[in-house]
Amino acid sequence: MTTAKQSPWGALNHTTFRWLWLASIASNIGTWMHEVGAGWLMTNLSSNPMHVALVQVAGSAPMFLLALPAGAMADIIDKRRYLLIVQVWMAAVATLLATITLLGLTTVWLLLGLTLAMGVGTALMMPAWSALTPELVSKRELPSAIALSSLGINVARALGPAIAGVLVSLSGPWATFALNAVSFFAVMAVLLTWKREREVATFPAERLLGAIRAGWRYSRASRPLQAVLVRAAAFFVGASAGMSLLPLIVRGELKGSASDFGMLLGSVGIGAVLGAMLLPKLRERISANKLVVLASVLYALVLLALAWVRDFVALLPVMLLSGAAWISVLSSLQVSAQTSVPDWVRARALSVYILVFFGSMATGGALWGYVASHASIPVALIAAASCLFFGLVLTPSFSLPMTETEDLAPSLHWPMPILADEADCERGPVMITLQYDIAPEKIADFRMAMLAVARMRKRNGSFSWGLVQNSENPRHWQEFFFDESWLGHLRHHGRVTRAEQRIEVAARRFQTAEVAIRIEHYLMPAKGLSPLACD
Repeated sequence: MTTAKQSPWGALNHTTFRWLWLASIASNIGTWMHEVGAGWLMTNLSSNPMHVALVQVAGSAPMFLLALPAGAMADIIDKRRYLLIVQVWMAAVATLLATITLLGLTTVWLLLGLTLAMGVGTALMMPAWSALTPELVSKRELPSAIALSSLGINVARALGPAIAGVLVSLSGPWATFALNAVSFFAVMAVLLTWKREREVATFPAERLLGAIRAGWRYSRASRPLQAVLVRAAAFFVGASAGMSLLPLIVRGELKGSASDFGMLLGSVGIGAVLGAMLLPKLRERISANKLVVLASVLYALVLLALAWVRDFVALLPVMLLSGAAWISVLSSLQVSAQTSVPDWVRARALSVYILVFFGSMATGGALWGYVASHASIPVALIAAASCLFFGLVLTPSFSLPMTETEDLAPSLHWPMPILADEADCERGPVMITLQYDIAPEKIADFRMAMLAVARMRKRNGSFSWGLVQNSENPRHWQEFFFDESWLGHLRHHGRVTRAEQRIEVAARRFQTAEVAIRIEHYLMPAKGLSPLACD
């Protein structure tokens, strides 16, 4: 539990974060304007419902295909330069779409293709943008920064469609695309003025496929990150029913208008604002786990209210509560995801979180839409609420990490290994062995402690790990693990954190005091390979 008092606006004291936050709100407003403009334009170009549905598919499909590569690129490329390139791409796509729409040259397939190109930009941007926040604010102010970012998204979601509706009626869809293009220049301006401190690289940058594999291994072996992913899936699959079925509730159940729908969405945004302001005080009193549980229960009650309440005025406070509950869970999960991973893999870990988020929302939306079409909307909402309660029952063992107590800075305590031929740094795989001497009465505890060591090795880059006992002398144990190359092993040295150093210490306390642990490195024979220089 956090005891230090925090301000909901504390992160805005950092100039770069403040300007990027304002620019991102403008950009998100532009994105929502694009969504409305593209959907409306497609209804003018084609009356085929499949074409209209494909607009959403084209915008979201790249996220599933590119999230992991995008996270890897964000970790191995300078984030400022990377984000600038992506923003230029998205501004160019939006400008082209605005131009051809103004000239009346847009076709169904051109619109879908350019929407797909915009979705590619969004997919490439999200992991890097999310990983940028810890560089702009202190760890203590990270909850404030993430809550403000979520708040900005909700503000944009409320303003963007409303502005787009006016622009479409006055000027046509091209104006929404044009303003969306302008919004990217606001982000570019802030990125260009940001004087980011760049660390001098010790080793050559990771290659893309290797970086993706390393990020995936980390995600599979990191229990704190896995806890975040499980809790995210448990919430978003059920909670997705609220937003996915809300248009049907307004139009079908309440016989409401588009303005009624807008008012309910506005209530969600206001609730998110109020929730963001209350979060710091709540975090002073309860842990992140309890906050997620309480907010999940609240959102389940919101879904039950949507299933039973058919009075528009009564639903306004319900949607206020939904916004507060949503931002409480989203902010808590994002803070845990951000702070439970070290710098070297942050964007890759967040790309996995983004995949789980979008996958859960898509799966839940399709599931509850299917239930609503084959049963009824109330049945789907009750089932979704039950899913939330069921998720809380199944996930108590997946506690969100207590990130304040973890020191994720590199420990740099491993002795530098010796390579006879320094030109062979790309050679591999590399097998590393550690020989232990363990008294018989300590073997059970030693093996248990080594399970944590195995997870540590794997999340930092090893693709295989094992522990074997000498057949002649039961006291002698050998740990072995494999890294992909000598250069990969050197990177492994720099990835071990101070928190993980304590894991090694816990395992090595069973070593016989007067016997030193012997460490050796073995390389696969070079078979006609042309090794690359290390520098």
